[in-house]
Amino acid sequence: MSALPTPFAITLDVGSSRANHTGSWRSERPEYVRLTAPCGAGCPAAEDVQQWLYHAEEGGYEAAWRKIMERNPFPAVCGRVCYHPCETACNRGQLDDAVGINSVERFLGDQAIAHGWTVRAMPPSGRRVLVVGAGPSGLSAAYHLALLGHHVTVRDMAPAAGGMMRYGIPKYRLPREVLDAEVQRIADLGVVFELGHHVGDVVAEQLDGGFDAVFLAVGAQLPQRTYVPAGSAAKILDAIALLRDVEDGSAGPPLLGRRVAVYGGGNTAMDAARTAKRLGADEAVIVYRRTRDHMPAHESELQEALEEGVQVRWLSTIAHADAGTLTIERMELDEHGYPQPTGRFEELEADAVVLATGQVSDLSLLDGVPGIERRDHAVTVDANLMTGHPGLFAGGDMVPAQRTVTVGIGHGRRAAHGIDRWLRGIETEAPVELNDSASETGVGPQPSLTEVPFERLNPWYYSDAPRTVRDQLDAVRRCTTFDEVVLGLDESTALFEARRCLSCGNCLACDNCYGVCPDNAVVKLTPPGAYAYAFDLDFCKGCGLCAQECPCGAIEMHPEPI
Repeated sequence: MSALPTPFAITLDVGSSRANHTGSWRSERPEYVRLTAPCGAGCPAAEDVQQWLYHAEEGGYEAAWRKIMERNPFPAVCGRVCYHPCETACNRGQLDDAVGINSVERFLGDQAIAHGWTVRAMPPSGRRVLVVGAGPSGLSAAYHLALLGHHVTVRDMAPAAGGMMRYGIPKYRLPREVLDAEVQRIADLGVVFELGHHVGDVVAEQLDGGFDAVFLAVGAQLPQRTYVPAGSAAKILDAIALLRDVEDGSAGPPLLGRRVAVYGGGNTAMDAARTAKRLGADEAVIVYRRTRDHMPAHESELQEALEEGVQVRWLSTIAHADAGTLTIERMELDEHGYPQPTGRFEELEADAVVLATGQVSDLSLLDGVPGIERRDHAVTVDANLMTGHPGLFAGGDMVPAQRTVTVGIGHGRRAAHGIDRWLRGIETEAPVELNDSASETGVGPQPSLTEVPFERLNPWYYSDAPRTVRDQLDAVRRCTTFDEVVLGLDESTALFEARRCLSCGNCLACDNCYGVCPDNAVVKLTPPGAYAYAFDLDFCKGCGLCAQECPCGAIEMHPEPI
């Protein structure tokens, strides 16, 4: 009778034991991955939000600010005026409250201004670029072009840089000293500003100035024509003109009267009504044709306006305006959500009517330029934001897109890199506008485009931590001054907010995989390189416990290669 084989786990023959070499048992093996966090995917400026939050939660405020500045030269501005779609996308919103990304960005921007942090440009390239328009898109393009080493000249017909950030957003939302500081940082890179300069023929200006490329970023500052039947004594003015006059201040504050009606439902209408209150109006009434659900104004803008006593007449349109009186017709929505007249009228007292029914860009500087295609008051561009005319790029309000400061900033960066590639003779599609920088948290050199859903996370690993709500001035003080309404975070609350980040889809070096592995197959790398951990596949049985227990979904199980 032959002897039974010795159990493999206690085989004493040299090299015959497989107790510690279990790789051949696996059907799947774990891999560390770097996925796209929803916040970064939702940022119009393509900020790597998760990465700069990682620095901020460690107290590395300057490093966090520099990470933002790779994409966005206006963190202090955006921390005040951006409508933060990153927070709308934030997975933490399904756990308790979204991370206060916008408030942390404002804190970092203010820290940079207070401490005088600066950035450096690459060596001069010898190339010259003209930027037409000193609004968010033009300034963003100028900043990124300067970083790339190109000589940039910015021309704008206004007496000061900022575009709609200065002449369309009131001071109570964006203090001018904040805007001036971030514009000055761009000027310090060597960008030349030629203000009070109207560009009527862009091709002639390019040739006369010897510019190799041009970026057009003319803001939407022309009011769309809205016909309001009115008597000769009716006082009717445009919302953008009103906000510009308040900013200019050379002729004194506009005289609107005691009762002001604002016709429109966008953010400009909210700003006009709130400005009217600050100019002394006892009553500011917004007349809007649809319901609150259909209003294009951001919810926070509307809520702040209501808190300040602004009234809204829903489902209403102005049928006639006369001295001191408006005739309002009631509307109703049809089955498609469009307002229809009802034939029911009422009167509303109003000393002035402010029209805020939309704006368009002045495209006359492109008249006669070959290759330019226009559609619906906008210019058609390719993936690199170049028009049909070689070397002529456009972005911001001039192209079909959502009209916000952050979208314009994103266009400026994208156009700057498109111009840089064009100047170098590189033909390529526009870069992916996601978190395309290498990770510094130990999660891998490049991300996948896969966004991380909330279901992939293990939220029970995270403790409840409601977000810090930014303080506001009381309504009485808000209506009597142009002081900033929404206040910022201090260092302790900013640090708290940054630490609420769930690090969706990216390793946060929590040691969870290291602790739960039953076979000690997870190796902690010291110091961490591209990854914080590595798998020793000679020990891993492919049980998947590490992937199952990873809080942030940064481990995937893949089929064992044949």
